[in-house]
Amino acid sequence: MKASIKFNKFREVLEITGKDHVQEVNRAGEGIWVILHLYKQGIPLSSLINEHFRNLANKFPMLKFVKSLAGLCIANYPDQNLPTIFVYHNGDLKHQFIGANCFASGIKQDELEWMLSETGALKTKIEKDPRPKIPDALFSHLNGGNTQSIESRDYNDDSE
Repeated sequence: MKASIKFNKFREVLEITGKDHVQEVNRAGEGIWVILHLYKQGIPLSSLINEHFRNLANKFPMLKFVKSLAGLCIANYPDQNLPTIFVYHNGDLKHQFIGANCFASGIKQDELEWMLSETGALKTKIEKDPRPKIPDALFSHLNGGNTQSIESRDYNDDSE
């Protein structure tokens, strides 16, 4: 029961600065996953991710969600790298999502949840990737206009 209480204690997004980073992220504790969002005010995608973080922190109280203004956490962090999400476990960096290209412009909460589940940080009940599939234009052209997504191609087609 103590272990359950220990790992269900977060439920909020903690705002940190660079001086807090080592204590709150690298020394978060044994078995603790920490999800850090570096953001900048005025970037709509950062604001959207902050909102998703609030909801996910409540949904997954065993995860430690933290956020920081990028310049306060890492001096001179480039704006073109925002938003950035770092995923840590036991103080070690396990995965990173750097820049808007990693996220759909209007990323939904379930899409972000899926992305975090792929890092191993959480176990989701979402059964399949909710992100929109991107049509493969080259494959479509070679396949006579059939617009299959990259993920749905069947390379084992023996119909030839």
